[in-house]
Amino acid sequence: MKPRIIPAFVLLALSLWLVSCAPGTGVTSVEGSCGDFESQPHMSKEMNVTAGDSFKVTLCSNPTTGFEWSESAQISDPTVVQQLKHESLASENEEAEALVGAPGKEAWTFKALKKGTSTVSLEYSRPWEGGEKGEWTFNLTVVVK
Repeated sequence: MKPRIIPAFVLLALSLWLVSCAPGTGVTSVEGSCGDFESQPHMSKEMNVTAGDSFKVTLCSNPTTGFEWSESAQISDPTVVQQLKHESLASENEEAEALVGAPGKEAWTFKALKKGTSTVSLEYSRPWEGGEKGEWTFNLTVVVK
């Protein structure tokens, strides 16, 4: 009986893997934690996506410090990548959410419109006049296939 179960399991696992790799099956994401930015305040990453797919960028944020990420990303080629939305995310940890000054996250969702390469840039600053600019930066090179 066991010899029949193993091939069935392998076939199921292979099928699930192929479905997860198929275009248009979900949102690819990239994250930057507070720890990442503390060790590397100017971060650059690269990702490959398929035309028509969406992808998400989630970055550490702490608005109680007066710092905030840019609402809209700077996109080097808006015919290749389009920003769909920007949102603040609730903390996954209810205890941390209750702490004043605890960091949270912000997320941007984008859509890959057509084949090409575009850079998505975000800046974490204190927006008022005389406030610190570009304390943290995040640049994502997106290759759309």
